[in-house]
Amino acid sequence: MRDHRRPRTTAIPIGALALALTTAGTAAADPLEPGDERPAPPPPSLPAPTGDLAVGTTTLHLVDDTREDPWLGGDRELMVTLWYPTPEDTGERAPYMTRAEAEASLAALGIEDLPPETLTDVGTHAAPDAPPVTADGGLPLVLYSPGSGVSRVWATGLAEELASQGFAVAGIDHRNEASPVEFPDGLVEECAGCLSQEWESGALTRSADVSFLLDSFERGAAREWAPILDTDGVGMIGHSWGGAAVAQSLLDEERVAAGLNLDGPYYTAQLEGEIDRPLALLANDQGRPWEGWDERWAGQTGWRQWIRITDSGHSNVLDKGVFMDELGLRDLLTPEQWRAQFGDLDPARGIFLIREYSTALFAHHLRGEERPLLEDPEAVHPELVVVASGTPAP
Repeated sequence: MRDHRRPRTTAIPIGALALALTTAGTAAADPLEPGDERPAPPPPSLPAPTGDLAVGTTTLHLVDDTREDPWLGGDRELMVTLWYPTPEDTGERAPYMTRAEAEASLAALGIEDLPPETLTDVGTHAAPDAPPVTADGGLPLVLYSPGSGVSRVWATGLAEELASQGFAVAGIDHRNEASPVEFPDGLVEECAGCLSQEWESGALTRSADVSFLLDSFERGAAREWAPILDTDGVGMIGHSWGGAAVAQSLLDEERVAAGLNLDGPYYTAQLEGEIDRPLALLANDQGRPWEGWDERWAGQTGWRQWIRITDSGHSNVLDKGVFMDELGLRDLLTPEQWRAQFGDLDPARGIFLIREYSTALFAHHLRGEERPLLEDPEAVHPELVVVASGTPAP
C-alpha cells in the first residue's frame, strides 16, 4: 500500500474557507469618463460535458414534515436539482440560478456594475425539464452535498459531466446551510448552520436528509422518478461540510454504496464505526489537512483511495473559479484567499480533474466498469498524486 501522507498542520476553519467568496471585497475598476457606463461582459460559460449523452435538468422542493429544521425550526426542507441524460438535446438551456439568487450573490460580493443575467444566463448545457432516458434497473444515481454556505448550483459543471456519462445527479441544498437559495416561500440569505458552527451535528442532519431524499424518490413526493432512478445503491459526493456528510451517510444509510469526499473533515460522529464500502478522498495541496483524515482512513475496511491534487485548493469543484477568471474578477480575493480556494491550478483544469476522477469512481463502483484511472491515477493525470491506496487485508 502506498502511503505518502504529509505531517498534520492546523486547518483553516471550514466556514472561513467555504465562505471566503462571499466575504471578499470588490475589485478595483478602471476609471471611466463622466457619464460613461461600463459595458457588462457576456455571461461566463461552463466547460462542455465530454460524455456522449445530452443532459436534462429539473428542480424539486421537498419537505419532511416528520423532522424539525435544527437551525431555525419548522419542517425540514430541501431544494434539489436533478441532472440526468436525456434522449435528445432540445437546444433550450436551463438558467444557472434564479434571478433572486443571482441578485443576492452579486450583492454579497459587493458587485454593483454586473446585471443578474451574468449569473442567470451562464452558458450551461442542460435542457430544462427534458425527458430522462430509461435504463434497465434505472439510472445510477449520484448525490451531491455542498460545502457550508455554498449552493448546489456552483457544482453544475461536475453534475452536467456525470449526467453526460449516463448518471443521474441530485444536487441538494439543505435549508439554512447554504445561501442565497430560493425556496418557494422566499430567498434564504443566511447560513444559520454556518453561524452555529455545529459542523458535526450538521453532518448527522445531512445524513438524515439523504435518507429522506431517497425515500422521496422511492415512495414519497418525488416518486414519479422511482422507475427512472436506481436508488438501491447510490454514489455520493460531498465538498467540505458535505464531505463529512458523505462519511456519515455511509455509516447510516445502506443505500449509499460509494462515496467521494472533496477536501472535507471528519468529526467525532463520522469516525465512529468502520466503513466497509468504497470511500475516496481528494485532498488539497496547500498543506492544510482537515481533522479526522488519518483516523477515518484507519477505520475504512473496504476499497479506499486518498489522492492529493497537485497545486489544488479547497474548492476546485466549484464553478466560481472559472467564472471569476472569465469575468476578470480574481482581484475579489487576495492572493492568499485565491490560493486557499483554488490553489495554483487553472480553475478549468481543476474542475476537469475532479470530473474525471468522479466519473471513473462511480463508473467502477456503481456500474462495475474497469477504469485505469483508479488503478494508477498519476499515469492518467500526473496531478492526481496517490497519498495512500488499497483495501486493508482481512
